[in-house]
Order: sequence, then C-alpha cells, then structure tokens
Amino acid sequence: MLPSVFALYQAEIDAEMRSILEERQSPLYDMMRYHFGWIDENGCPQCGSYGKAVRPTLCLLACRALGGHHRRALPAAAAVEFVHNYSLIHDDIQDDDRERRHRATVWSVWGKPQAINAGTAMRMLANSALRRLDIPLSRQAHLHYLLDEATIRLIEGQYLDISYEGRFDITVADYVDMVGGKTASLFGCALEIGSAMASEDTAGVDAFREFGWNLGMAFQVRDDMLGIWGSTEETGKPSCNDIRRRKKTLPVVHALQRATGPQREELLRYYGGRSEDAESVDRVLAVLNSVGSFDESERLADSYTDKAKDAVASLSLDTGAARDIGEVVDFLQTRRF
Repeated sequence: MLPSVFALYQAEIDAEMRSILEERQSPLYDMMRYHFGWIDENGCPQCGSYGKAVRPTLCLLACRALGGHHRRALPAAAAVEFVHNYSLIHDDIQDDDRERRHRATVWSVWGKPQAINAGTAMRMLANSALRRLDIPLSRQAHLHYLLDEATIRLIEGQYLDISYEGRFDITVADYVDMVGGKTASLFGCALEIGSAMASEDTAGVDAFREFGWNLGMAFQVRDDMLGIWGSTEETGKPSCNDIRRRKKTLPVVHALQRATGPQREELLRYYGGRSEDAESVDRVLAVLNSVGSFDESERLADSYTDKAKDAVASLSLDTGAARDIGEVVDFLQTRRF
C-alpha cells in the first residue's frame, strides 16, 4: 500500500497540471491528456491515473520539510512531473513499447512522429509551469537552469541505456553512471527545487539534492529487482518480465560481470538473441540466482537508501514532513510494486 502522503498531494498536483493544459485546445494536448489518463483516445473523460507521482510529491515534501507551504511549490512539482512524463513518452517510442499502465502508449495510438511532438511539447510545458511560480525572476531563472540540467542528464542516461543494448562488457559502475542520469538526476532536481522554494540556505538545499539523488538510485535498483523477482499479483506484470524483454538491468549487469564458463555462455546466448524458448528464461534466472545478483542488488539498494537518510539526518525539519519523508523512504526501500 502506498504511504498516505501520496494521496495527500495527488489531487493538488493533478489540478495544477490540468490547469496548465486547460487553455490549450489543439489535438496535440489531447495526446498528453490521454497519456495522463484523463481522457480516452476518443476524447471521452476518464478517471485514470498517471502513476504514483513520486517525484512531485517529494518536491512538495522538501518544501514543507524546510518550513515552506507546499502550495507555493505546486507549479515546480508539476514541472518535474511534466519532465518525467515527457521522458516516458519518448522512452516508449525508443523501446517500441505498446502498453503503459495497462493502456496503449501514445505512439501506438497516434504514431511515432506525433508522439515525438507530444513528448517534446510536454517538456516545454515544464517551463510554462515554472513561470507560474510567485518568486523573483532571478530565482525563477535558477530553477529553470536546474530543471534543464536535470533533463540533459536524463537524456545522457537514456543515451547510455540505448548504447548498452548490444554490449556485454557493461560493468556495475557503467550501470550506476547510466541510472545516475536517467533516473536519479530528476529525483535530485525535484528535491532541490522543492527545498529551494522554502529556503535559500544552500546547506539545506544541497542536502536535499543529495538525498534525492540517492533515493532515485535506490528507487531504480528496486525497480530492476521487481522486473525480475516481483510477483505478478503485486506488480501487475509477468514474473521475469525484464528477462523476457532482454533488458540489461542491474541484476543482469552484475551477472555478466560475475558469471564464468557455461553460465556466462548462457547469458551471452540469451541476451545475444540466439535463444527464444521459454526454458531459457528459467535458465537465465538460475544463473542470476547462482551468482548472487539478487543479494548484490538488494545490498546496493540499501546502501543508497542509507546514504539518502544520512544526507538529511542533521537538518532541522518540520516534524510532520520528516515523518512523511521517512514513510516514503521506507516504502521505496521495501516496495513490491
């Protein structure tokens, strides 16, 4: 079950994002509304959801934790969520994924060229969201800079992810570099922007950026584990789904580093696309279990979670926000979906 804090801010985040799109009536924006689950492909209203809203929730929590009112940071939270979802639309195109959140992806409904337009325009809406902030232009410009840099790091990470697809010499250090950009950079940015909306104390803002980056790393490692060992009942996806899709997530990268002899040959055969039978998935899973990929992934996830906690341990935080942050951290550390 999600921590209650996600429900606490969800309606306000949703309302802020809808407001930003409200006056834009081109069919281009209907593709975005569809992606968020607000309408179906024919434009009929829906009661769907665009996910857990982890990043914007953390943005608002950071603002509150340092004594600010979370509503001041709502446009910033919306901006972060627009960037995240822009990346999802483009990821679906690059990965040829036809389904997201149990619905057809934007590109599979409208085609890849128009989905690229929708994703790119969504990224620019993040800038529009930041312009709604009631802060001096100089501070607003700084937040634009932070979001732009996080976006660049995200794209750099996506570039590395795609470039790794045909390689078998990837190390765990390579993986960390890739995920540090693709996932952790936007987590860090969300916390940095949220805390900056409450305080100009650089120590506190820096601490929250460090907290967010490490939390993002832990989030992605846990996600990689669920993609292989997660149960169908909890994740809503087939077990070993990432193995079937031949995704080189952390457990696989670790196994490629550790496996030797016939075990390594099994991995190379499967991830080289030379093995298609269902039994191959079981054999790959057996290799991962044999070389300790689950234990190593869990160790790494816990390590990043501990670093995240340490980053803000010395700060004087709003009591309620500190409790909610702790609940989010505990959820991300142990989540099963």
